[in-house]
Amino acid sequence: MMPPKPPARPEKVSLWKYVKLFRQDILSAQPARLYRAWMAEFKTPFFRSYLVNQPELVKCVLKDRPMDFPKSDRIGAGLRPLLGESVFLTNGETWLRQRRIIDPAFEGGRLRETFPAMWDAAEAALTRLKTRTAEQVEIEEVSSHFAADVIFRTLFSIPIEDEVASAVFHEFRAYQRTQPILNLAAFIPGPRWMPRFFKRETKASAKRIRSLITQLTEARMAQIKAGTAPEDLATKIMTTVDPVTGQTFTTEEMVDQVAIFFLAGHETSASALGWALYLLATHPDWQDKLAAEAQGLEQDFSSVARMRVSRDVFREALRLYPPVPMMVRETTCPETFRDRKLPISSQIVLSPWHLHRHERLWDNPDGFDPGRWQTENGKQCGRDAYIPFSAGPRVCTGAGFAMLEGPLMLSMILRDLRVSPVAGKTPMPEAHLTVRSRDGIWLRIDPRDRV
Repeated sequence: MMPPKPPARPEKVSLWKYVKLFRQDILSAQPARLYRAWMAEFKTPFFRSYLVNQPELVKCVLKDRPMDFPKSDRIGAGLRPLLGESVFLTNGETWLRQRRIIDPAFEGGRLRETFPAMWDAAEAALTRLKTRTAEQVEIEEVSSHFAADVIFRTLFSIPIEDEVASAVFHEFRAYQRTQPILNLAAFIPGPRWMPRFFKRETKASAKRIRSLITQLTEARMAQIKAGTAPEDLATKIMTTVDPVTGQTFTTEEMVDQVAIFFLAGHETSASALGWALYLLATHPDWQDKLAAEAQGLEQDFSSVARMRVSRDVFREALRLYPPVPMMVRETTCPETFRDRKLPISSQIVLSPWHLHRHERLWDNPDGFDPGRWQTENGKQCGRDAYIPFSAGPRVCTGAGFAMLEGPLMLSMILRDLRVSPVAGKTPMPEAHLTVRSRDGIWLRIDPRDRV
């Protein structure tokens, strides 16, 4: 069964029509030629945008000269009410300072240290799913709950059942459905004070989320001062001193960072896990391979090395349904790409969605084949055309975290349960903040016979 893919728009549409389609769904607003093109230009009355798929150009922007291509505020303008000046939106010296404080929390043996919290969250999710066997379950809700639980356990040492944690989770669910990845500011330039025309519920939800995160952050600040703070990610980040400035994050700065940790670690993980379970439901041969591998899974970090099938399945889900479908950078000086002149302030769009399905790069680009990662084509594309977490200096700090969390959850669920598709409910991907299904992902859950 071929994994679902949104239909492409007609090649020629008016700017107004394009903006309308874009706000509804970023994926179906794009023409089919982007799955074959090395580069494509899009003109508006206010700026020029260039989608880049050629691996050499992607490497230039993300790895070779990243400081010459800062993040575009056309994305930031839409997300700033929630994320403030988080590391996801900043550039230059501000971004460098933030990464110097944040990166140590994800280095070295931190994955080993966070593994027990991930295991506990996975066991809690499995327990909830076992109460729903022989039922049709909206699996995105389950994966969202699990991913949020992991974030709270590893960041603040509290389960999602905590009152504040539960409130943050439910507010993020509401926010994700109301906020498009780009708003009017993405198409019409202007200063930061210019009205951005957010929906009333979007602004209200962002305000409530930040208020709840502030409660958690201020409580942790008090614990740190009292010497009673647990040794988790929040404590590590909040006590790390920038070696250049000698400063730590203020409460407001930490609220910004927690917001992006939750958005990046919750939304993206939930998206990838939901699609991975759907792909396994529609490909029972791979589901059985993963389940067989998972039979020996134990609560020991050494088990991670044995999750080879699960890891390849999760990588394939990230290829077909990258949680963040597009990233936007901006030129700071005149550039020449493929003999084409790019003026200053041009928008460079890097699209994992199109790059991961590029017809001139991948064998069977739209098919689900976890075995591709052991082939020469898969290994080559993995190096040159696979960026689910971005790449280079701005690669997601939680990439290793996600690549442990996803395979672990898949293994624990399918060790004990079987998932199968629900007739008449094929999910259709669309992009808001992340790539989700328009009407959810519905799967039937049944007990698995253990051997």
